[in-house]
Amino acid sequence: MTSLGSLPAPLDVPPDARVPALLAPVAATGRAVRAFLGGTGRLVAFVRDTARAARDIATWRPLLAQQCRLLGVDSLPIGIGIATFTGIVLALLASYSFTNAVPIYFVGTLVEKTLTLELAPVLTGLALAGRVGANIAAELGTMRVTEQVDALETLAYDPMAYLVVPRVLAGLCMFPLVVGVAMVTGIGAGWLASLGLLDMSSTDFVRGLRLFFDHFDVRYGLVKAASFGLAVTLLGAMAGLETRGGAQGVGQAATRAVVRGAVAILVLDAAWAVVWLLGRAR
Repeated sequence: MTSLGSLPAPLDVPPDARVPALLAPVAATGRAVRAFLGGTGRLVAFVRDTARAARDIATWRPLLAQQCRLLGVDSLPIGIGIATFTGIVLALLASYSFTNAVPIYFVGTLVEKTLTLELAPVLTGLALAGRVGANIAAELGTMRVTEQVDALETLAYDPMAYLVVPRVLAGLCMFPLVVGVAMVTGIGAGWLASLGLLDMSSTDFVRGLRLFFDHFDVRYGLVKAASFGLAVTLLGAMAGLETRGGAQGVGQAATRAVVRGAVAILVLDAAWAVVWLLGRAR
């Protein structure tokens, strides 16, 4: 038998193993807080650098139209598809929920309010966070790992002005356009569903649509969409330019961009409701 004294000494002991069990959650929380603060600091610095690079108009202006087409116009089918089915479902849910207690023309009111204020901006934004955010992160990440970004610097181009600014401006301008089309499409789909499936007349639907309509509804949804576009493109570009490690790193960057973009959309949605919608309700 081997005596206890002849057993080999343990090699490298992980730091967490030396922390008492009760302090391990505290250590984990500290690491999470440090990671959050570090990420916030990098984001603030990235936004600052992007704002500075925006002054180089001669570099990003020729690229803006192409990015608007790639990020906005090519995303219209996604917004239209989401809005079509959302409008149909909202009309059916409204009819089911109201039964005989509420006049049937309130279906138009619910479809308009829900789509313009919330569902068109948020659902479309989440879908575009996957398409646009992942696309930007993968494209810039590939350029980073293949040293194309370094080549731009060698050629005296500012990578922020050449790669980031046109994409951010395109997201800021085109997200509201896609969401606006989604609003119109969703309301139209709700109207057609009401006519074909709920045995409503156009007069009833339009009456409910106009009853509580306010231009603020559309303005609120479009402003939210612009903020979503800004967040998604910034976070996607940041994830792409931070890419390391070849093809695997590019995939991880795309995943981070989608997750961060979706979280940012939900946080901004709540912030707009508290800052703008709550104050108006009072």
